[in-house]
Amino acid sequence: MSFEANCHCGAVSVTVDAEIPGKAVMCNCSHCSIKSLVLGAVPGSAVSVNRGEDQLETYQFNRHVIDHRFCKNCGVQPFAQGKGPDGSSMAMINLRCVPEADLETIEIVHYDGASL
Repeated sequence: MSFEANCHCGAVSVTVDAEIPGKAVMCNCSHCSIKSLVLGAVPGSAVSVNRGEDQLETYQFNRHVIDHRFCKNCGVQPFAQGKGPDGSSMAMINLRCVPEADLETIEIVHYDGASL
């Protein structure tokens, strides 16, 4: 099963070759909280850009280890890429960008990124 995540204007669309995560992270760091991100983890290899690779920009902050990918037209961040705790490639999908994701049924884990 796969699903799509899209930016607001539709210029960027990614396919995720995985199930919609049943658990997601809401981080209170300055970046995640101001964007109200709800991030579900998937293997990095599961994500492919369908449309808009040329419309994607990358933002890094703090330790500069996560590539926050956002549309340069509308500013929405459909996903981020980095490495998991074991060093493997992973991605975090902004579940607010997934039309089929029912945020009411997803377990939300609060993460204290502001204290790092």
